[in-house]
Amino acid sequence: MSTRGSTSGVVYVHSSPSAVCPHVEWAISGTLGTRAELRWTAQPAAPGQLRTECAWTGDAGTAGKLVAALRAWPMIRFEVTEDPSPGVDGERFCYVPGMGLWRARTSANGDIVVTEDQLRALAASSRGGETFAHRVEELLGAAWDDALEPFRRAGDGVPVTWLHRVG
Repeated sequence: MSTRGSTSGVVYVHSSPSAVCPHVEWAISGTLGTRAELRWTAQPAAPGQLRTECAWTGDAGTAGKLVAALRAWPMIRFEVTEDPSPGVDGERFCYVPGMGLWRARTSANGDIVVTEDQLRALAASSRGGETFAHRVEELLGAAWDDALEPFRRAGDGVPVTWLHRVG
């Protein structure tokens, strides 16, 4: 039995070629230990691609495992969130082909958490206001948000599948 707390989160597959969709379902199913039967819909921001999302519950750290499984298909765009749980920060992961993976810790209200050490390193390496602002944008994942926003909007109002990790 895990000593880590139970938490929940969401997997957003913003775009996937149809041939990869069954592999995405298998990756999620294998990670959660329960069959994922996802509802795929057309992704208007990428004609010919499909999108889905599913809410999940499981042990803290499950989001990282889901990301590891989904990265096997570098042609998909996805996000995975994990809510904070007792003693464990939340997390948010974004993956965009050509940009790679971005990860950050999140607070209880979903804000990105920037640590004291990250701020100290940023202050020490910045040589001017423009550099500082750019580095803050990097810490906050602005480039990933910009790349994913058109795909997020296309998913507004789409049904969510609920999955629970088998203990």
